[in-house]
Amino acid sequence: MTGMKRTTEKNLMVFSGRAYPELAEEVVELLECGLVPQVARAFANGELYVRYEESVRGCDAFVIQSHTAPINEWIMEHLIMVDALKRASAKRITVVMPFYGYARQDKKHRGREPISARLMADLFKTAGADRLITVDLHADQIQGFFDGPVDHLMALPILTEYVKRKYGDQQLAVVSPDAGRIKVAERWSARLGGAPLAFIHKTRRTDVANEVVANRVVGDVAGKICILTDDMIDTGGTIVKAAEACMDAGAAGVIIAATHAILSDPAVDRLKNSTAMEVVVTNTLPIAQDKQFDKLTVLSIAPLLGRAIREVFEDGSVTSMFDGHA
Repeated sequence: MTGMKRTTEKNLMVFSGRAYPELAEEVVELLECGLVPQVARAFANGELYVRYEESVRGCDAFVIQSHTAPINEWIMEHLIMVDALKRASAKRITVVMPFYGYARQDKKHRGREPISARLMADLFKTAGADRLITVDLHADQIQGFFDGPVDHLMALPILTEYVKRKYGDQQLAVVSPDAGRIKVAERWSARLGGAPLAFIHKTRRTDVANEVVANRVVGDVAGKICILTDDMIDTGGTIVKAAEACMDAGAAGVIIAATHAILSDPAVDRLKNSTAMEVVVTNTLPIAQDKQFDKLTVLSIAPLLGRAIREVFEDGSVTSMFDGHA
């Protein structure tokens, strides 16, 4: 009597939500595999339904969804996709969220507030996620909110390579939009050959969302091209005021560089009419045709996501992708 034989070959399967299928298509092209076909639709009352059209039993699943507007709908679809995989016996489920929704609420600033970033991690864990892959979290400590491995990827190499290629022969200064993001600016400075650092001292109103009161530059930016870096651009108010402050301090020019282009209104108008020469972002979030403008340069995050997925699938090292600086 012959015994049962168990295949030990791992099976990589990639799934995409409907928020931004173009990015997922780009990723699977680099991985040389296809997206798993699925049925996804909304009922009349807005409830979502997902079903995969082939067996996922025992697979190593990677579920890609960008948390873009309408953000709550796409997060819910992401959770439902994970639940469907768990119930269909996927062996391991890795949630790939290029932009982590609700990351800005990572602590209580005042009493009686939620910590929504932690709630998000709990929701994905409950749905059945074993692992998260995300890019440039608003705060590093969010990695600790999820009970399991979190691969925190950085767009820094992609953005700095572009800036170096285009502006490397000019005098540069790296400017942090606030004192809290100096660490990121230091990483930029190191990659740009030790460019001098400065930061914007600002006062933010706690009673009005997205509103900054006063800006001044701390550090010498006179005659230099300022690289103004942030993790995200939402309404663009903070970064545009920071660009003005740099120009007022005698900068030769300003380049705005950010990972996540949320671009909620009136960001496009603000950026278009700002003193910045160029706005460099990645495609962690979809940027509609009507939100693209002459000064905007969009770099692809797909090679970074594809490589991270490959490293995780092959039990390799994601840290090695960043020269050990992860």
